[in-house]
Amino acid sequence: MKRIINTGKAPAAIGPYSQAVEVNGTLYISGQIPVDATTGKVVEGGAKEQAEQCLKNVGYILEAAGYTFGDVVKSTCLLSDIADFAAMNEVYARYYTKDYPARAAFAVKALPLGVLVEIETIAVK
Repeated sequence: MKRIINTGKAPAAIGPYSQAVEVNGTLYISGQIPVDATTGKVVEGGAKEQAEQCLKNVGYILEAAGYTFGDVVKSTCLLSDIADFAAMNEVYARYYTKDYPARAAFAVKALPLGVLVEIETIAVK
């Protein structure tokens, strides 16, 4: 059975997609950009601040679905500039401290709203 997950703590989708979809104990979280849901705006600062907000948003969605960061099995980190890899990775390492999920991280030409970081996540119960 498919369950759509939405929470007001994370920013609303900016297109025709859901924040997350759960199917058979697997949670697929759409790419989270560094928008603060309380203000509706991209957080100020650089890649560290933006990665922090992306992961906060992932956490809000995990929580709404009844999952934790410990349930995450795969992340995809998109960067507008690969030079921001170390900054993103520093923040990422605070959220995943053991039994790390699989991950891909790469640079793309551009991200929505001109952000520096976007992170999508898969978690399994």
